[in-house]
Amino acid sequence: MVVRMASIRQREGTKFWFACITLPNGRRIQRSTKETNRKKAQQLADKWESATRGRVTARQTQKVIAELYRDITGQHLDFPAVREYFDAWVARKKPETAPSTHRFYHDKARGFLSWLGKRADEQIALIDRQDILDFRAAELKRVAPRSVNHAIKFLRMVFKTAKEDGKYHDENPAGGVKAAKLRDASRRRGLTIPEIKRILKIANDEWRSLIYFGLYTGQCLGDLARLTWQNVDLDRDEIRFVSRKTGRTMIIPIAPPLRAHIEKLPAGDDPDQPLHPRAFASVEKSGGVKTLSRQFYELLADTGLTMPKAHRRSDDAPGRDGHRELSPISFHSLRHTATSLMKNAGINASVVMDIIGHESEAISAHYTHIDEDTKRQAIAKLPRGTLLRDVARRGICHFSGQPSRYAKPGRKPRKRTVRRGSFAKSSSREILRSGAYSSRKETTILCFL
Repeated sequence: MVVRMASIRQREGTKFWFACITLPNGRRIQRSTKETNRKKAQQLADKWESATRGRVTARQTQKVIAELYRDITGQHLDFPAVREYFDAWVARKKPETAPSTHRFYHDKARGFLSWLGKRADEQIALIDRQDILDFRAAELKRVAPRSVNHAIKFLRMVFKTAKEDGKYHDENPAGGVKAAKLRDASRRRGLTIPEIKRILKIANDEWRSLIYFGLYTGQCLGDLARLTWQNVDLDRDEIRFVSRKTGRTMIIPIAPPLRAHIEKLPAGDDPDQPLHPRAFASVEKSGGVKTLSRQFYELLADTGLTMPKAHRRSDDAPGRDGHRELSPISFHSLRHTATSLMKNAGINASVVMDIIGHESEAISAHYTHIDEDTKRQAIAKLPRGTLLRDVARRGICHFSGQPSRYAKPGRKPRKRTVRRGSFAKSSSREILRSGAYSSRKETTILCFL
């Protein structure tokens, strides 16, 4: 067996020595040593060559790289464990994000570390793109595509920071992983007024109150559950609070039906008393709205608007840890309903965005669902004497006897003769950009196309 030794060479136009080494597959490659000293360059080449011989583990390779980095720069190269870096990343984000966002990061980190198992205690540099793809495939069997895409986005953020921190030296492993395709059935929609009435009939007093607040303010369940009497100003007819998600101060006028409801709620002398005590206690204890969201889903199931979910795994049901489909309706649907009702009523889009708390028109459009009656009313407002109908009845010459204003000055029009009944075959653009005159049996269009 012939054992190749590492060699070095200098390329024309550069002062650095290049190492010539052989990979385990027999391929010969050249890499710059970034050294101008021939002796030191040869030492680096020998180390690189030894790292490629035999069956070298990933950990051994990382050790060689760390030693080479130290030899070249004089600095220590640190490869933290995946768990160590993820925990530090989540802790770093706590003062920078809202509590709900920090919990989201924490949960996504725990999910990825749990999937890695024992590998979570290995170096973060050993994670590659295939690991992210395998994680995505495993999660798609367990949760909805939207949740998987959120997890991939989270991993992309973590590894981007790791690369910036010098803890991960390859390309972002999550950077090239595409988002999972969302199912059409998973699109959220608003609740209709008849559906809301059905829910109100069977809801208890506190849930009935939360539904009123959700419909007439368009706010998130977590913010509504945390409302206290200090947030309600009946003298100014407004509700004022700080959104937990965006940190934005929300000032929402109280609609007359909601005011009538608020005046019936039991109130004490303590301004910190919550409007919805049980919901308030739930979010304060858990830090989130998962329990409340589950309760509302069960309420929807009791009305027949959704299918009941089993809490335990069985042959027919995946249980809580199984694959979850995103329900098209939830308490968040009231936010869609409020947005749509205001826009269908003709309220300015900017006003709707400010009330609901949307940061952009694109987000507001996602929450807008124009009803059929509004669309029919819009169509009915179109001019009754349309161009094509007038053309079909009288011929275009009766109202457009001169060449079109779209024609270029000095350009001689060309004649095109068509039968009177064949206007439908001409494009509307062609008709609009033409002047015409009519005879008894034929209409000649002077086209300026």
